Amino acid sequence: QVQLVESGGGLVQAGGSLRLSCAASGRAFSMAIMGWFRQAPGKERVFVGRISGSGGSTYYADSVKGRFTISRDNAKNTVYLQMNSLKPEDTAVYYCAADYSGRGFSDYWGQGTQVTVSS
Repeated sequence: QVQLVESGGGLVQAGGSLRLSCAASGRAFSMAIMGWFRQAPGKERVFVGRISGSGGSTYYADSVKGRFTISRDNAKNTVYLQMNSLKPEDTAVYYCAADYSGRGFSDYWGQGTQVTVSS
């Protein structure tokens, strides 16, 4: 089946940047809409953004729009989340997810990577 492995998390000061990666295996990567989600301590997992299979279309949550950018390299089966101008409220575990059906991100999730932004 599909396996998703995130990497790139860590500790960064407010105003700094991080780039997360999510490496996929198991199915044709370019067929999947890829999404990023995050879960802060004590809160529900929330949507961050998504990118189409070709990479030509992206969509972001208002909270990250203008600061975060999602891209993908289908030759490397990898999707990226570039995070700039980080704020303490961006602190969360970040997850990538794959949607092969077009019906939402329900089946395939990574294990998550911790991002901590200090003030």
